[in-house]
Amino acid sequence: MPATCGDRANSLIHIEKMFSKKSFFGIIFWLLLAGFGVTLVTFAGLYLYLSPKLPSVDSLREVKLQTPLRVYSSDGKLIGEFGEQRRTPLTYNQIPPLYIKALLSAEDAEFFEHHGVSLKGMLRAASQILKSGAIQSGGSTITQQLARDFFLTRKQIFSRKFNEILLSLEIERKFTKEEILELFNNKMFFGNRAYGLQAAAQIYYGKDIHQLSVAQYAMIVGVLKAPSAYNPLANLKRAMIRRDWIIGRMYELKHIDRATYEAAINEPNTASYHGTTLDVQAPYISEMARQEVLDRFGEKAYTEGYKVYTSVDSAMQATAQAAVLKGLLGYDLRHGYRGPELRLKPSLDADLIDWQDQLQSIPTLGGQEPAAVVDVQEKSLRVLMSNGDYVDLGWEQGLSNVRPYFTEDSRGAAYKAVTEFLKPGDVVRITKDNDDQWRFSQVPAIQAALVSLDPMDGAIRSLVGGLDFNQSHYNRAIQGARQPGSSFKPLIYTAALENGFTPASIINDAPIVIENTSTGIAWRPENDDGKFVGPMRMRQALYRSRNLVSIRLLRSIGMQTALDSLARFGFNPKEFPRDLTLALGTHALTPMQMATVYATFANGGFKVDPYLVTRIEDDKGKVVYEARPKRVCKECEINQLSYADDGSLIPATPSLDSNLRAPRIIDARVAYLIDSMLRDVVDKGTGRLAKQLGRNDIAGKTGTTNGPRDSWFSGYNPNITTSVWVGFDANTLLGRKEFGSSAALPIWIDFMRTALEGVPDQLPRQPEGIVTVRINPDTGKPAMPGDPDAIFEVFLGEDTGRTSAAGTETTEQATLPEELF
Repeated sequence: MPATCGDRANSLIHIEKMFSKKSFFGIIFWLLLAGFGVTLVTFAGLYLYLSPKLPSVDSLREVKLQTPLRVYSSDGKLIGEFGEQRRTPLTYNQIPPLYIKALLSAEDAEFFEHHGVSLKGMLRAASQILKSGAIQSGGSTITQQLARDFFLTRKQIFSRKFNEILLSLEIERKFTKEEILELFNNKMFFGNRAYGLQAAAQIYYGKDIHQLSVAQYAMIVGVLKAPSAYNPLANLKRAMIRRDWIIGRMYELKHIDRATYEAAINEPNTASYHGTTLDVQAPYISEMARQEVLDRFGEKAYTEGYKVYTSVDSAMQATAQAAVLKGLLGYDLRHGYRGPELRLKPSLDADLIDWQDQLQSIPTLGGQEPAAVVDVQEKSLRVLMSNGDYVDLGWEQGLSNVRPYFTEDSRGAAYKAVTEFLKPGDVVRITKDNDDQWRFSQVPAIQAALVSLDPMDGAIRSLVGGLDFNQSHYNRAIQGARQPGSSFKPLIYTAALENGFTPASIINDAPIVIENTSTGIAWRPENDDGKFVGPMRMRQALYRSRNLVSIRLLRSIGMQTALDSLARFGFNPKEFPRDLTLALGTHALTPMQMATVYATFANGGFKVDPYLVTRIEDDKGKVVYEARPKRVCKECEINQLSYADDGSLIPATPSLDSNLRAPRIIDARVAYLIDSMLRDVVDKGTGRLAKQLGRNDIAGKTGTTNGPRDSWFSGYNPNITTSVWVGFDANTLLGRKEFGSSAALPIWIDFMRTALEGVPDQLPRQPEGIVTVRINPDTGKPAMPGDPDAIFEVFLGEDTGRTSAAGTETTEQATLPEELF
């Protein structure tokens, strides 16, 4: 059928439309092609312009993550950490797989599929912004975030983003996905000084990363978005929203099942601030180690990840701190209750939130927790703690024996009711006893220090510088020089034994008057008990701690002889007083110095130098410092001989390099004599309370200064030397019934009981040149045959023929007529 005019017209219109569409798509095509070309040229230009300026990603392999300085005990227990950035790097294999799934769910679900940049992720992020008006997930991949945090800034400009893309592509080319995740999780900031995943787990949950739940993994991952805004400690509501969204993403991506999802969503927040978890609390020790490393390496000590290993034994350190606390609490209890620390104003709200806030600003000291009294009954007490808990204390929980403090020498009768000494609003202290029960207490005002050394090389085994480091950073063990009193006397006795005296020498315990010609004031020294007992053997005088005998000994041997003897112990003689008060320990010394002196008595006469740091490792485990202390080598002194093949004698090879041998400063025989006399101090003298340890190899000396103001006990066995000081920082009186035997010695005993547990008795070997003689205890002379009162005494071989001379002549020499009443 022939076409009509209408048909032809329709055909023409159809053809025209086809050409019009073709032209339109053509134009679009060419425009897109041109746009792509321009974009390509632009990006190529940017690449050529920016690429040469980009840092080398190879530097990531050498990156130094700021890692804090960590201090360890000799048995590998963490006792200190210093540094602004808390970080514990992990390898990829140490990162829990479930955490990685949480991270990828929130930050980069296609991480193992893309090559550093995810166009899909960028488009999805843009779409979410358009739909919700808020960012739900980041457009940057984990690789891009790593590039930005290592090499770039967060400034929102196009060139930074393009650099980020280029660096991400390069990182993906040179690093495996596992290496990228390892770097990312060790580098990123998780808030609250936590850098890296492991540090975050510790800070927020106080646990190792492997101990956390799905919800806790999600919470940590959520912090990465904005550490200040999504931090559960700073903004819990926002952090919980972010956490739950991540849990939902994990379920959506089938990383967890429905049951796990439900449990995680319903899990309450458990995040709270956890400082560094230390295996052993030893703040004075760790501060000493920190200062030594700082002196060696400067400020980089805080960032280079050094590991400092000390000579401290963690068990001994814990025992030392417990013994000091127990001793100070015992002293405090003997002297009475000083009243509440603070009185709070009446609370403005029923929940006592304002009281709780004030309590949180009061530190716990020596295990004594601050608490506010909220209710007082006749025989009971209710207090509020800083965490909001209430504690009820009954009459037998430290309340029945509360007596008021009047002076250091007196206290009142025990209170009959709690209402007599406490009322609501009073801030008091409570502490837990061995049965984990709360008891009423107070923070001791008195202080103490303890130093324990290995006498064979000077290694510090434990050290306590005070009641609590949080109360005072003042380290009394090494900074607190105080008069050692009678604990100094063995130094004078040692010099006397080297200059003609014997343990059997008779010296008169009688009054002395020393006239000061310049002032006209006479010095009349006395014994602690105010009595004089007349002539006595030198051994007796030491274990009974007779002051007048020590003064006579010093006067007899001469001041210069005594000062020369002190110089061998490492002291500067110019610092000591050049008068007879020296014999009474009036020159101030630190507990560390006293422990070092007694280490010489313990090791048989050698001088050792105290040291703390045994080695320092860098973050790679390389040893950058190792201590080389001088050690006691008694066998090195023995001229052991061996025979060569031809029968000739040859000396044996010394077992220790001569440069590492501790020098002998006391003749072995004199050291044996002074040790036997110091063991008598424990057996029958002022230190006899230590007999409760049931050992024969312990020795030492008490010390109590005028007042009394300072209380000491320094003692040892062949394996360990310990010095304890007790006193007030203000050098005020201890109380007339407080002595070295009552205040310091109990601390020493508690420490040594544990330190020597399982260690067999080890009596010193008697050196050649020592003889044992039966003497008359009253005259010090050799006993007549059949004398029923005769006792055995030890002498230097050359002194046995002059025991009589030493027993009589020295007495007359030291006892001048004008000195007698």
